[in-house]
Amino acid sequence: MAKKAGWLRRQLAGIVAVALMATLFQAARLPTASSAELDSLASRFGFTPYSVAMPGGFPQQTVRKVNQNYRHIDAWISSVGAGIAMNDLDGDGLANDLCISDPRIDQVVVTPVPGLRADRYAPFAVDLTALPTQRASAPMGCVPGDFNEDGRMDLLVYLWGRTPILYLARADATTLNPAFYQAVELLPGASGTRYGGPLWNTNTVAVDDFDGDGHLDIYVGNYFPHGPVLDDTKAGGVAMNRSMSHAFNGGEDYLFRWTGATSGAQPTVTYEMVSDALPRNVSKGWALASGANDFDGDGRQELYLAHDFGPDRLLYNQSTPGHFKFSAVKAPREPFVPNSKRVGADSFKGMGVDFGDIDGDGLYDMYVSNITTTFGLEESHFAFVNTAKNVDELRARLDDGKAPFEDRSAPLGLAWSGWGWDVKLADFDNGGELQVAQATGFLKGEVNRWPQLQELAMTNDGLLEHPKFWPRLEQGDDIGGAQRLHFFVKDRGGRYTDVAGQLGLAVPVPTRGIATGDADGDGRLDFAVARQWDAPVFYHNQSPSPGAFLGLRLTHPAAPASDTAGTPPAQGAAAVPPAQGGAAVPPPSDATATPPASGTAVASPAPGSPVVGAQVTVTTEDGRTLLGRVDGGSGHSGKRSHEVHIGLGRDVSGPVQVHLTWRDRAGQVHRQDLRLDPGWHALELGTQALEK
Repeated sequence: MAKKAGWLRRQLAGIVAVALMATLFQAARLPTASSAELDSLASRFGFTPYSVAMPGGFPQQTVRKVNQNYRHIDAWISSVGAGIAMNDLDGDGLANDLCISDPRIDQVVVTPVPGLRADRYAPFAVDLTALPTQRASAPMGCVPGDFNEDGRMDLLVYLWGRTPILYLARADATTLNPAFYQAVELLPGASGTRYGGPLWNTNTVAVDDFDGDGHLDIYVGNYFPHGPVLDDTKAGGVAMNRSMSHAFNGGEDYLFRWTGATSGAQPTVTYEMVSDALPRNVSKGWALASGANDFDGDGRQELYLAHDFGPDRLLYNQSTPGHFKFSAVKAPREPFVPNSKRVGADSFKGMGVDFGDIDGDGLYDMYVSNITTTFGLEESHFAFVNTAKNVDELRARLDDGKAPFEDRSAPLGLAWSGWGWDVKLADFDNGGELQVAQATGFLKGEVNRWPQLQELAMTNDGLLEHPKFWPRLEQGDDIGGAQRLHFFVKDRGGRYTDVAGQLGLAVPVPTRGIATGDADGDGRLDFAVARQWDAPVFYHNQSPSPGAFLGLRLTHPAAPASDTAGTPPAQGAAAVPPAQGGAAVPPPSDATATPPASGTAVASPAPGSPVVGAQVTVTTEDGRTLLGRVDGGSGHSGKRSHEVHIGLGRDVSGPVQVHLTWRDRAGQVHRQDLRLDPGWHALELGTQALEK
């Protein structure tokens, strides 16, 4: 007995240490949902996957040709470019058209959403050779928008290897096909048959009225330094990031200010390029995603830039008509909060961004995708929750250079998922809470290259910018290739849980862009996913017991496009009496999996120009505040439709209070209160809101 007591005394310190570690582990470990809890959360949702019809006849590839200095890392260089947008391109009143950038064929494809009415037209590729061409170029994404203000939906295509191209819908076009669009340079100056302009490598654009003059402006975010990234006949003229966490040697970013437009059979639009609107240490970040949103309710859109290899930036908008002015704001230092968890000071790898009210306090929050792979690069995503008490305090803090946001991704269950890309916050079951759909995955292959990537992450920053010091990352190598789409749902305790597996969404294929929209008008948001080096997929929402919703199609009054920029806005806001009424669009029958026929779509009369940047605040009878906006194209490479969709919950049946804020074509800010029934409404926003 004495011997045993002596042994216990000698081992007491170790026993206490083990017990303490076990206690701390149990206290610190993240909670996990049981199988029954997962099934219960997933039971509110239902999605049916459909293949997306694509045009044939194009050469196929599985990796891109790249600059000779990049040859040994051609898989890394080829890891982006899959993009997707949902919108109403043919004017039939539904967001049932897709614009897809597909690296397998290096084309931008317009195609109908599969299922019901998929025979409206045959899928086709826009004509990338309509303007002076550059062999060593490739499209990276497509953003729908009415850029010449004639009420018809145009396309903005951004690329590596040249400046972006605008495809303007012709007023006399009746069939949706390549001839439907007139190609126009965003940056004029190219002439002849071969492109001789600057070699931009654009990975993101954001479209909104940034200077408050009533017209759409364009932010262009470049990734690699300008140069021949995709020219396999050249060696040199290219570089890699100068640091894994603090790199400012990427391609310059630019803002384009709308100056005039015309419509007709040969439509035009002109922009002024502003090269000094952003500070150099912001402009030279490695931009992978961007998003615009009016956080403080002043009618000017803030701009969030998600940067690879360095700090993301939140830019507070202080512009005036005809003049861009942005200031970078940062979250203040707080005890026990690392720099990498602060807005504007992080060192993570920003890949995607979206905005929504995560905590239900009536203020916008932000969700940002980074790289979060266990035994890989385990950073974290950001759920930046707004800590301001109200909009007035938020505006004052931003004006003082401070960003009142706190990362709560870990307690919310949103911190870790994989190598993140696009993310969309949306209410897919109309339950009154936001879900989070997130794309993840990097390179799909057979040889695990995570160890080499770990070594690269610890390499001296002085070597990183030289491609020859990078390890081989070629076709067949794998980094996060089996990572899947994620679908996070909030439980009763307010924590998010991924139920993608229960919903059949967790396919082991790297995904990039996520686009959302109500393709069949039934009030349930559908979504489409762009997959890197794989076929895109469309998910038809068949959630079994959705709640009520408010859907708004907000357009400017029909008017011919002007030849000059709009006049400066007057001060103040229009006050008009509230309106009521509006009926929901009756839902069509469920979509089918039959492939589209090779029919033609007769373009409808101009459906109207979306009031990009318009803000919607809904107040329900039980006191909840719900937010929505007309998004001009935020994210990585997935673009939601221009309609505003707000889930109201399952207990709402009567009208709700709706507060609208928008700018008219003269830049005048208007605010108006309405009472609207649940369902779809089409509102024309001039000096006041009128239901069509």
